Amino acid sequence: MKWSELLQRRTVRRFDQKEVPEKALRRMLNAARLASCGGNFQHLRYLVIRRPELARLVFNETSYGGHVRPGRTPHWGVDAPQVFIAVVAPANPGTTIIADAGAAVQSMEFAAFDQGLGSCWLGAFDRARVTRLLQLPVDRELLFLLAVGYPAESPVAEDIPAGAPTKYYLDGSDVLHVPKYTVDAITEWR
Repeated sequence: MKWSELLQRRTVRRFDQKEVPEKALRRMLNAARLASCGGNFQHLRYLVIRRPELARLVFNETSYGGHVRPGRTPHWGVDAPQVFIAVVAPANPGTTIIADAGAAVQSMEFAAFDQGLGSCWLGAFDRARVTRLLQLPVDRELLFLLAVGYPAESPVAEDIPAGAPTKYYLDGSDVLHVPKYTVDAITEWR
């Protein structure tokens, strides 16, 4: 995939109700395992939630698109993700684990996009409840969820100057617009 194509990747909060093939998920997990990680310790583990009954229970503990709620709140069986990937770490893993998880999740997002899938990196969920649902042992910590499925929307990015509002919004045609600062707005050269 070309860099110019990767720049088109956006977070998706509405999904078609098509099954995500295991092969596609394995490609995403392969991208995650090959992502950079501090000291190459490879602490992260992944739990793929694709059984519909468990995915529905996990879905019920998640929250989407706070700035445009309820406009991008998916509904189970209508436009909800079909799969979740839980990013799990050992309890008290050290200071680099969040960076490791970020690299892994971003790699999975790009691998999903490359295969025509959409994804939504979730930090807004009830960790205690989802941890119980997934029956994680006490020596494991749930860091993030990645919702995965076929996109049923096409959000657009908008370049904005320094100081402009970053709040994403829905336009009159129900298209999600995501303001992003330009390179010059976020960079100082020395």
